[in-house]
Amino acid sequence: MTATRAGGRHGRPWRAAGAAVVVTLAMIGAGMIGASLKTTPAPRPPQPLAQAGPEVTGSAVTDTDVPAPDTEAAPAGLARSAPTTIEIPRIGVNATIMSLGTNPDGTVQVPPLEQAEQAGWYEPGPSPGETGNAVIVGHVDSAKLGPAVFFDLGSLVPGDTITVRRADGQPATFRVDSVKSYPKTAFPTELVYGPNDRPGLRVVTCGGQFDETVRSYPDNIVVFATLTT
Repeated sequence: MTATRAGGRHGRPWRAAGAAVVVTLAMIGAGMIGASLKTTPAPRPPQPLAQAGPEVTGSAVTDTDVPAPDTEAAPAGLARSAPTTIEIPRIGVNATIMSLGTNPDGTVQVPPLEQAEQAGWYEPGPSPGETGNAVIVGHVDSAKLGPAVFFDLGSLVPGDTITVRRADGQPATFRVDSVKSYPKTAFPTELVYGPNDRPGLRVVTCGGQFDETVRSYPDNIVVFATLTT
């Protein structure tokens, strides 16, 4: 897959901390690439209700910033298998998933804008259902298509479900624990890409009020979810 690279108009990149590497990510402004082509104000995507994340540096965000999943016994992690689709009933999402890697300069690939209706899985990390945090990213909108795959992501609430279908035919259903908005300058790297002793899912897009001056969104919306039994 030939992937687009975030640059110039995207703002500052956030960073992903994996078990062995730290890579610079491109999703920070991916939601509005090409927004300067719009001639009318873009509709504002829904924002999380009373779920604002702390305005601190990413390294200072701790596990206490995200409600813990239910205390029931954690389900066993599934074997690794590539995700194929993501379904989020509350917001009407039923989208295919492409696999994303990193560019030679370390930035993460993002779905091409002409495919803004698709989501992308960060393949170097766990697959959805494996123990650890699987990460799925997507655009909030685009100049060409308007509202994109995760335009309504911020309207999710704890208890909502997300089902990721996998290449092995075994679906992974997650229950939303929390939905938060973070300034891009305070992206919660460890909470998204750090370790987890349960099979977790992190779904990320852009959010906040679109800044016409810099042609980008100022925040990231992050959905934190845990595999159900």
